Amino acid sequence: MTRLVLAFFGSAPFSVPTLSALFDAGHAVRAVYTQPPRASGRGHQVTRSPVHVFADERGVPVHTPTSLKDEGEQRRFADLTLDAAVVAAYGLILPRAILNAPQLGCFNVHASLLPRWRGAAPIQRAILAGDAETGVTIMAMEAGLDTGPMLLSRAVPITPGTTTSGLQETLAQLGAEMMLEALEGVAAGSLHPRPQPQAGVTYAAKVERGEGRIDWGTPAVVIERMVRAFDPWPAVWFTLQGERIAVRAAAVVDGDGPPGTVLDDQVTVACGSQALRLLVLQRAGRGAMASAAFQRGFPLPVGTLLG
Repeated sequence: MTRLVLAFFGSAPFSVPTLSALFDAGHAVRAVYTQPPRASGRGHQVTRSPVHVFADERGVPVHTPTSLKDEGEQRRFADLTLDAAVVAAYGLILPRAILNAPQLGCFNVHASLLPRWRGAAPIQRAILAGDAETGVTIMAMEAGLDTGPMLLSRAVPITPGTTTSGLQETLAQLGAEMMLEALEGVAAGSLHPRPQPQAGVTYAAKVERGEGRIDWGTPAVVIERMVRAFDPWPAVWFTLQGERIAVRAAAVVDGDGPPGTVLDDQVTVACGSQALRLLVLQRAGRGAMASAAFQRGFPLPVGTLLG
């Protein structure tokens, strides 16, 4: 395999398998760019991104700019004299000066089959839409939002049990393998980018915290997709007795009644069409548990109207 001099841009857990694969393959990762440490959790402790932690363990210089538009930052990047840059779930837009600096270009691991689901949340949006499949695309980056030409793409099925957390792991590992293949092909001159199709473009908007609130007038099939798409964050939830209760697993079943009404002792809830059986529930600050166990501590009797 050709040994390349690289920079890596990434922040999320999704990014780490690709960065790890670059090291394992013997590439020279000269610098890592990631989101700045942020306060998080109940104690508001300042936490480094997963990529930052990994890079520190490997002794690689880590840069955490809040923007890449600064000319000094762009000059420092150009001075790295890179063969290529690899991007996976970074979180900032790369300006043209950054994109043009590496000799071979900048290459992105994107978690969809482009041009479907360009944007910030392709995994969640694919599950929400009821897509039968998604996948990974390795693309050569350009200034537009995920508009660059494609080098490789591979599909992965979305099953009735697929969740965002599980699919992220699958696509992250696949993307790492594909990035190594793409870099080797580009360096050897045997792999050339092809334009994305003009038809079929969709955009995957960033997931907002409030999207997890359940409207029981929605069809049960849509709410069940939400449960899987918003696992682990922001979770799907309803309110009862002033408390927010998350639904961690659910199943669509036949049932009829006023939307939001508990229909039986299995916590089957009427929806806009059909009903949703709540299989795993979680109170704020507590662990998730099966609905039968949940009921013993927080009863949801038949006829209860969920908020």
